[in-house]
Amino acid sequence: METKQLSKVATEQKTIQLVDGTFTPSEACDVISSLIDEKINFHKIQRLKIWEGNHHSKTNLLDSRIGELEEERQTARMIINQARAEGRNVQINGVLEFKFVD
Repeated sequence: METKQLSKVATEQKTIQLVDGTFTPSEACDVISSLIDEKINFHKIQRLKIWEGNHHSKTNLLDSRIGELEEERQTARMIINQARAEGRNVQINGVLEFKFVD
């Protein structure tokens, strides 16, 4: 199997426009909930992997991050509900930033 290397242009890219648009409140709720839920599930799987390796491992950092994301999901729902109550749409601009670190 041949391993392909990223071109110079691809490795210099530092951002990805993940979400960019105007959405109805229902659509915005679906988009944001899906993204946050996926991130929560990622951390839950990481926590489970650690626990499977050692049932006495501490997962405080992961537990804390999961809690933060659940709070952010609730905040997002409140914002979207406010837009819904006002009969307005929601504009979302979601950018991922990449930095190489040592």
